[in-house]
Amino acid sequence: MKRVIDLKYQGLEKDLDALIENFSYSGKPIGKGVRNKIKYFTFKGKTVNVKAFKVPNIINQLVYRFLRKSKAERSFFNAKKLLEMGILTPEPVAYYEFYSFILLKRSFYVCEHLSCDYTYRDLINNKVEPSKWDTILREFTKFTYRLHENGILFLDHSPGNTLINEINGYYSFYLVDLNRMKFKPPSLEERLKNFSRLTPRKDMVEIMSEEYAGLMDLNKAEVFQKMWFYTEQFQNKFQRKKELKKKLLFWRS
Repeated sequence: MKRVIDLKYQGLEKDLDALIENFSYSGKPIGKGVRNKIKYFTFKGKTVNVKAFKVPNIINQLVYRFLRKSKAERSFFNAKKLLEMGILTPEPVAYYEFYSFILLKRSFYVCEHLSCDYTYRDLINNKVEPSKWDTILREFTKFTYRLHENGILFLDHSPGNTLINEINGYYSFYLVDLNRMKFKPPSLEERLKNFSRLTPRKDMVEIMSEEYAGLMDLNKAEVFQKMWFYTEQFQNKFQRKKELKKKLLFWRS
C-alpha cells in the first residue's frame, strides 16, 4: 500500500485507514457510481468524500505502476497545485494506492466535502432562477478564462465537474474530478475546444462565446463559430458512442 496524507491531517493515519478499509460497507454514496464510486463520511467533525477509482485494465495496471501517476495521485497533487494558484477546489486530504505484486489494483482519493448551490448541469436543465442564469453563465466563462490565463487546461471541463456557490449575489466556482489536467499555456484552439463538453445548448454557447470573445478582444462571430463547431463535433461523437454502446450491450436491457 502507498499512502500520502496532507500535512493538515498528519497524525490521523489510523482513522483515515479505517475509512478506506470500511469503504465497501459504510459511508453514503454520491451519484450512481457506474465506473468510479464516491461516498461521503463524517470524519473528525467534518464531512469528507472518498472516491474509489475503478480497477484499471491489465495494461494500465502496469502503466500506472511504472510510467504514469495514478488517477488518485494526480487528483491529490492537482488539487494542491490549483489551491496554490488561487483556483478553488475541495481541500485534498489523502490518497491511497494498493498493489498486487507489481500491478496497481485499487486507488482512492480523499478530500473535504463541499456542499454547493448549483452545478453547471443545473444551468443546462433550467434549475437556476431565470434572473440568475445569464449572470452565472457569464461568470463561469470568466472563471474558465482565468483558468486559461493561468496556464490550466481542465480536460474534464464537463457539466458535473464545476460546483457553484452563491453568497450575496457573488458566485464562486470549484473544480472537482481533477485527474485529467494539463498545466501549460493553451493555444486559442485549445481554449475554445475546452468549452465543447459543457453543453449541447446553442443558446448557452452563444453567451459563453460572446463573453469569451470580449475577454480576449476577438471577433464575437468567429469565436462562436469555432466554439459551436467543437461543441457539435463532441456531441456527435458522444451520441455515436452512446448508440454503439447500446447496440453492443443490448443484452443488459
